[in-house]
Amino acid sequence: MGKKLIQFIDGPNLNMLGEREPDIYGSMTLEEIHNEVRKHVLNLNSEIDLVFFQSNSEGEIVDCIQNSLRNCSGIIINGGAFSHTSVAILDALLSIDIPKIEIHLSNLYKREEFRHHSFISKGVDGVICGFGPDSYVLAVDGMVKLI
Repeated sequence: MGKKLIQFIDGPNLNMLGEREPDIYGSMTLEEIHNEVRKHVLNLNSEIDLVFFQSNSEGEIVDCIQNSLRNCSGIIINGGAFSHTSVAILDALLSIDIPKIEIHLSNLYKREEFRHHSFISKGVDGVICGFGPDSYVLAVDGMVKLI
């Protein structure tokens, strides 16, 4: 059997990590976080491949989710601000039947009130938040168990 593909989806402004509000999001760039995830997967000695996608566009994220059904075993999504606003992303997540995990770098419940609710949480199997870049690594470990 071939390798299982995990699709990472990163939403708006995550391309600015390392520059944007380091007191909240840390100093690592998104590329550095993705590299840490790649290293972690290599250390697992698993049959996992990764693909990474980032967009500031809601429609592109919806397209990526829909296209993931064809070739991915699971999705790990950091919807960024769209987590709190996007019914379209929720609907896309609900429309596909593969494991999905939502992640956030910061602890949403220690942030502004409007960040305490995530629309997309209803469309995923689990949520990890508040562990900084390790949220991504923890999500891989969770996804390996789901797939």
